[in-house]
Amino acid sequence: MIVIPAIDLKEGNCVRLLQGRMEDATVYSESPGGQAKAFEDTGAELIHVVDLNGAFDGRPRNLDSIREIIAAVKVPIEVGGGIRDLATIDLLLGMGVSRVILGTAALEVPGLVVLACKKHPGRIVAGIDAKDGMVAVRGWGDVSKVKVFDLAKKMEDAGVRAIIYTDISRDGMLTGHNVEATLRLAEFVSVPIIASGGVKDMDDIKALAAIEDKGIEGVITGKAIYTGSLDLAEAIAYTKSS
Repeated sequence: MIVIPAIDLKEGNCVRLLQGRMEDATVYSESPGGQAKAFEDTGAELIHVVDLNGAFDGRPRNLDSIREIIAAVKVPIEVGGGIRDLATIDLLLGMGVSRVILGTAALEVPGLVVLACKKHPGRIVAGIDAKDGMVAVRGWGDVSKVKVFDLAKKMEDAGVRAIIYTDISRDGMLTGHNVEATLRLAEFVSVPIIASGGVKDMDDIKALAAIEDKGIEGVITGKAIYTGSLDLAEAIAYTKSS
């Protein structure tokens, strides 16, 4: 299991939201490239980037910042937010993004996921954001009537590289990750799971590392490392040694 630091982009800045609310944004850095380089220097093997404006608008809005990140680091980056057609997928991968994350499209245009997985094998990740067991889309602005497990199975069949699972009720709240729900999903599908949402401290890292053999490939952390409640270097060292 690897620890994946997150960069959420809003109007070119690195921010964190509370439960996905754009009006509850805290700016942590005005230099996305600099922030990414700091993560790489700390030992990160993969960086998670979300275009928040894109997630709400339905098309990428922070391409310049994404290019800045790509230019600043050598480690791979994954990007999500507003990616809802093949042209955008091709654009991002052509820019140097290692893999793209499909969230809203995974629910609303499952055929796109199938097509993208065939065209770019190993480079498509599904992002499943959950609220009370149901899938949330459009930057978490809408909660659907589709169950998380049902969508996860469709994504597995489509051939995605991994599934990023986020409990949005905990995201940005520093209340601790929903390890039980993540474990249930990992046991339900065979595709690797990346845990996200609510990570607070080393207790969450240790709890997830303890079940990595169930299919937990990584854990995304954002606010915890920005506020200092989780030391990224310590978390990376722990997962490499455990």
